[in-house]
Amino acid sequence: MATPSSSPLPDDEPARLVALRSFEVLAALAEPVFEEFVALAARLFQVPISLLSVVEETDVHYPVAIGMPAHSRLPRAEVLCSTAITQGRAVVYHDVLLEQHPPIPAEVLRVAEQNHVRFYAGALLRLPDQHPLGTLCLVNHEPRPFTADEQRILELLAGLVSQTLAVRHRCRARPGDAGQAQWAHLSAELQEEIGALNALVRYLNARNGSTVPVPTAFLAQVEGRMHDLQGVLDAARY
Repeated sequence: MATPSSSPLPDDEPARLVALRSFEVLAALAEPVFEEFVALAARLFQVPISLLSVVEETDVHYPVAIGMPAHSRLPRAEVLCSTAITQGRAVVYHDVLLEQHPPIPAEVLRVAEQNHVRFYAGALLRLPDQHPLGTLCLVNHEPRPFTADEQRILELLAGLVSQTLAVRHRCRARPGDAGQAQWAHLSAELQEEIGALNALVRYLNARNGSTVPVPTAFLAQVEGRMHDLQGVLDAARY
């Protein structure tokens, strides 16, 4: 099947890049709390690779990664994460080699095949002004079913990552040491909540077995605990 040679850029790409750089997201995402989010995603969806990507003008950076080296960088024209930015929404390929919706550029498909990428799901990470900065993504070397419920939970998790980034920015923008101290306290609280979520996922996997796709009832229990994490972020707004 023929594929397009390259992905078009979003209409608001210049404004997106300005917003991205003003938030210094690569430094921000190096915080330990974001690694906890990525580890949770890998465990919850039972994939070998989970990543946070930052889609820059010509390159895609991976400041946090499970299953591959972090802090790596790849050309934007070669990776699936750029597709989510172009589409302005989450993208899922149950089998990269067989699916072409949304269309996969020829170079992206070539690199995916070279790296044995068969499954990809990426949910958008957004800046406070709602410009997309990159993705929380899942990768597998085998095709994988991915239900609508799983996609919804992945998008909720990406939303929590985005909100954490925004709260960090607000804390650190405050004068003096008060903002830094507030962020340190909040980051520790968030890591504790994510740790509780990881413990729940381990328990459910042990009790029910590692089932793919993740059962809806399993996801519902995880979503309930995600509301606690949401509550911590909501309280930090005030």
